Amino acid sequence: MAGLSCHFRFRIHHISYQNVNPTRSVSCSANPSQKNIKVIINGAAKEIGRAAVIAITKARGMEVAGAVDSRFVGEDIGQVCDMEEPLEIPIIKDLTMVLGSISQSKAKGVVIDFTDSTTVYDNVKQATAFGLRSVVHVPRIKQETVSALSGFCEKASMGCLVAPTLSIGSILLQQAAITASFHYKNVEIVESRANPMDFPSPDAVQIADNLSNLGQIYNKEDLSTEVKARGQVLGEDGLRVHSMVLPGLPSSTTVYFSGPGEVYSVKHDITDVQSLMPGLILAIRKVVHLKNLVYGLEKFL
Repeated sequence: MAGLSCHFRFRIHHISYQNVNPTRSVSCSANPSQKNIKVIINGAAKEIGRAAVIAITKARGMEVAGAVDSRFVGEDIGQVCDMEEPLEIPIIKDLTMVLGSISQSKAKGVVIDFTDSTTVYDNVKQATAFGLRSVVHVPRIKQETVSALSGFCEKASMGCLVAPTLSIGSILLQQAAITASFHYKNVEIVESRANPMDFPSPDAVQIADNLSNLGQIYNKEDLSTEVKARGQVLGEDGLRVHSMVLPGLPSSTTVYFSGPGEVYSVKHDITDVQSLMPGLILAIRKVVHLKNLVYGLEKFL
């Protein structure tokens, strides 16, 4: 019941925008859930957003306090997520309205941004203006956007975590690949996805970027640079990426290394969006203590 009373307060604040007497608002000052991290999910109706709602509801020390999306507006986010009971939190299209309600509660707040690269800068600025931190997980976020957000967050002394991946397994694969790259000079990346998307994938690009920043030159004896069947070369260090798309394939990334007489490979498969939830919960717990922008969840592993 403790969590319900706080959600009731949110609903009263929401109604107060329609000129309802604000003195009818119910106080939660003595409510234990006030100590919880209040989490707003922007992009709540997406598959990853719905998974996040369920994961946050089950996690200790945090609660879903707002759901933002352009779909299913007005519907209860718990029902949209097929939960056993409604959360009494309607999906709202206006992020600012939800931010205003949470900021009035004086609780620690975090906005999870699952939108897209065109809106993320304005979303983080709005969250920061209301005193809330942000966790950003959007596809194809541009480096200039990250740099602009970094400067903004530093001036505001407000934390933001930009996470190209929320998969702990993917991060561990990247760390293993970095370690292996010092011992092998021949490297190729092979990935598979079930659905068409922009290739190489963000995961493959990030692995290539990480390995390219180590001062190594790979695949020196490869003379087939111009042959398209040999995959795409990323950067100037000779790293190749091969991408497959077949229905039913898991989202998989494998990095192959070879040396005299041996082949070493590290592989990571994602079969369900649930694999991202432990990383998301970790990101929420960490970002509330930040006063600047951090790029990459791996900084906290």
